Amino acid sequence: MNYKIYETIIGKILIEEEEDKISRIEIVKKEYDKKQQKETEIIKKTHEELEEYFKGNRKVFDIPLKIEGTEFQRKVWNALLEIPYGETRTYLDIAKQIGNSKACRAVGMANHNNKIMILIPCHRVIGSNKKLVGYAGGIDVKEKLLEIEKCKFDK
Repeated sequence: MNYKIYETIIGKILIEEEEDKISRIEIVKKEYDKKQQKETEIIKKTHEELEEYFKGNRKVFDIPLKIEGTEFQRKVWNALLEIPYGETRTYLDIAKQIGNSKACRAVGMANHNNKIMILIPCHRVIGSNKKLVGYAGGIDVKEKLLEIEKCKFDK
């Protein structure tokens, strides 16, 4: 497992790779040993694609992902991967899409446990009232990501 921390427009992010696949992207909230960082080719490529995304120049990512979670979580995350750039879905929309319209809260928890923010776009999931709710990186970051994509939502 290798990781590198970068400064971005949404703050410091950590990009981690395992077996030549991205396994985690998160906003850094704790200290990491800078001597332990190692920038591999896939980490570097991911950072480059994220920077293009932040500038509004990339809508689709071409990065292999290592997605680990329960069967339910993987269903939710795969549904998130189907949300087009610039669009949002509600928790209910995702619950219905995976075949369980009563699983809105569970969809929210799966979003919360998403380890690969932005590439698995949990920021595109909003409340049924079109308001921004819950985001591990903070509502301000979710708002910024949706504004990059020019999504419509209520503040």
